[in-house]
Amino acid sequence: MTIQQHPAEDRVKDEWIPRLYRLEGQEALRLDLQQGDKICITSADMQQGCELLFIDPEGGVIEASSPSYACSKAVNTLAQLDQPGGSGLRLKALLQAWEVSEKTLQRACCFTAQTLPEFEVTAAVTLVVLCCGRDMQVVEQSPVTALQIAHFTTADAVLPLPLAVPRCEFRVPRCSAKSYEVKAGEWIQIIDVEGKQCSDFIAFDAAALARGDEVALDAVATRTLNGLTLPQPGVHSKLTDAQQQTMLEVVQDTVGRHDSFLFACNSKYYEDSGYFGHLNCTENFNHCLSDYGIAPRAGWPAINFFFNTQAGDCGTIGFEEPWSRAGDYVLLRATRDLICASSACPDDIDPANGWNPTDIHIRIYPATCEFPRSVGYRITPEEQPRMTKPTGFHSRTSTLTKQFTEYRGYWVASDYQNYGARAEYLACRERVAMIDLTPLRKFEVLGPDAETLLQYALTRNIARMSVGEVVYSAVCHSTGGMIDDGTLFRMGQHGFRWICGDSYCGIWLRQLAAEKGLQVQVRESTDQIHNVAVQGPQSRNLLQQIIWNGESCTPVSELGWFRFMTGRLDGPEGIPVMVSRTGYTGELGFEVWCHPDKANAVWDRIWETGEQYGIAPLGFDALDMLRIEAGLIFADHEFCAETNPYEAGIGFTVPLKTKTDDFVGREAIAAQNPASRKKLVGLLINSQETVSHGDSVFNGRFPVGVVTSSTYSPAIKSQIALCRIEPQFAEPGTTLEIGQLDGQRKRIAVSVTSLPFYDPERTRVRS
Repeated sequence: MTIQQHPAEDRVKDEWIPRLYRLEGQEALRLDLQQGDKICITSADMQQGCELLFIDPEGGVIEASSPSYACSKAVNTLAQLDQPGGSGLRLKALLQAWEVSEKTLQRACCFTAQTLPEFEVTAAVTLVVLCCGRDMQVVEQSPVTALQIAHFTTADAVLPLPLAVPRCEFRVPRCSAKSYEVKAGEWIQIIDVEGKQCSDFIAFDAAALARGDEVALDAVATRTLNGLTLPQPGVHSKLTDAQQQTMLEVVQDTVGRHDSFLFACNSKYYEDSGYFGHLNCTENFNHCLSDYGIAPRAGWPAINFFFNTQAGDCGTIGFEEPWSRAGDYVLLRATRDLICASSACPDDIDPANGWNPTDIHIRIYPATCEFPRSVGYRITPEEQPRMTKPTGFHSRTSTLTKQFTEYRGYWVASDYQNYGARAEYLACRERVAMIDLTPLRKFEVLGPDAETLLQYALTRNIARMSVGEVVYSAVCHSTGGMIDDGTLFRMGQHGFRWICGDSYCGIWLRQLAAEKGLQVQVRESTDQIHNVAVQGPQSRNLLQQIIWNGESCTPVSELGWFRFMTGRLDGPEGIPVMVSRTGYTGELGFEVWCHPDKANAVWDRIWETGEQYGIAPLGFDALDMLRIEAGLIFADHEFCAETNPYEAGIGFTVPLKTKTDDFVGREAIAAQNPASRKKLVGLLINSQETVSHGDSVFNGRFPVGVVTSSTYSPAIKSQIALCRIEPQFAEPGTTLEIGQLDGQRKRIAVSVTSLPFYDPERTRVRS
């Protein structure tokens, strides 16, 4: 077997459609390859190397030959295994399950980011790809980052790797259906083998069938309990019977686009379309369920997995080609013994299956398995789905609440049991509260051209920043529209940490660096730095008791607004942390940053110390109340890619007069007439009627603005909203109306006010 090195532009270009994998930092991937298969490995940020093991069918190590490389010790993998933390333990357990010994790791083929290999295997072999390295401490800027692996194969279809060892698995051939039995607690993985293929699903209570009763999934009960006319299967979906008792839960979903309880395709649909005698899912179900004594039906209400349905405003149903791709799946867990049936829909007369019906694959996992709840999302259209993760603080927050919501790939608490959003809000305003803000994305920007890149990419004047300073900025594209906002930390002369909301920022920064030919690294460190915000009037008193700093570092008690310091928890031998005087609440507050392995200890120490101050946990519902009162903006509410910073209410981040250097979007923003810009203003709402994001604001008959965020403000004792409005109506005191029910049949009186609603001079955050 030969390992070949080629520049990126000479990578495999083949008619084969590859199976793609994203291997996250500090993880490993095992692939069984056949003769003739090709592998191409690339680094997402062009900075990450890898170590490879080739294992023959008997478990022996194959030494791959290369003109430049010989087998050697897997130094980075061994360094990770030597650590006592979670990443080392997880990797050790995985390698033990694969029967990869430490002796095997002495004979790896090691590559840097500049020499990542492309190769073809000449015989059947097991490949282990190791993307490993030491944990990054919060004061460091050297994360282990993701690799992309493309597996080119002649196989008809390559299924995704099993989530665990299945109890059984089987194929549902195109245009057919199969029935199967599942026990309580078992897991059903329904996989779209080639992509764009719908699979109808029905289920019956096995015990009830044995008694002669047909207790099946019920459309009305499921829709009602989900609170949706057309519930989309997702992490919180509960599929119930007519007695409103749960039969299945949807636990993982890589697609996020389905339909529930329309009829499975049937004879009437095809006959009405002129296709007499066409195969259909209903007749296939009738046939495969007959052995269980289930009476045939003319139409089966079914969960229509991967069916891309749109419901119009007036309730009409439309559909297009499915969003699912090869290997996408839905994972369900049975809550009782079930008789199930799944189809590979035969519809080839419309886009329902991409005009080409293909197979569905089913895997049943035993009840002893445990799989986390997660939903898939993508940062770029072509990548494999990423799945929701718990934060390092999840084991602590999950003991306080079961109310979690998915936010940018992580589970975050919406509110807490025995508190509630109002109590959490009051704790932050009056005492101190703590919120898990781990979903914030962190990027390490390093190199001699780091400042040059950020000066061009960000609207603020980065050249004026000192080491230890934090600055809030916007990132725009060429039209001046905002890609994101965030805070930039200057870690050193040539080192910065950009903290924002969207992982796409890393792709954007690397793209700009390449266009300008800059010598700079942009590496995502989100998985290595988790953070909590400690906010409220007592936050300084709390943290100064537990954060130790070296003699040359500023103590927490003296830390200025938008500055940060590095220190340790409880003394010079404690957990390394970074503390910044930043927040998103309009109160005096700080953020504490640490490695996720230390998150529980950091949470516990803050909580224990905070009890004397009446500390409370803070969920995202309360955070929304706080940030709207403070006039702070939120992505996809106050700004989007069609909104420039002035229109989003943060024109102060665009110093056109004092920043003479060019930056992305400058020309478009400067060309705009300031007098014509829409303004972000506050609205005082003279009603208890609920006002929502997207409601139009009217002057008489005509709309002049739109509500971007709204909440009830305990401080103002009124409902309030943020609103983007035409400039001639932005004067405080202007009276307008919010229009609902088409804007004409229901009006709510509002008056314009300046921002922020709470603490207009922002004296509290500067205190």
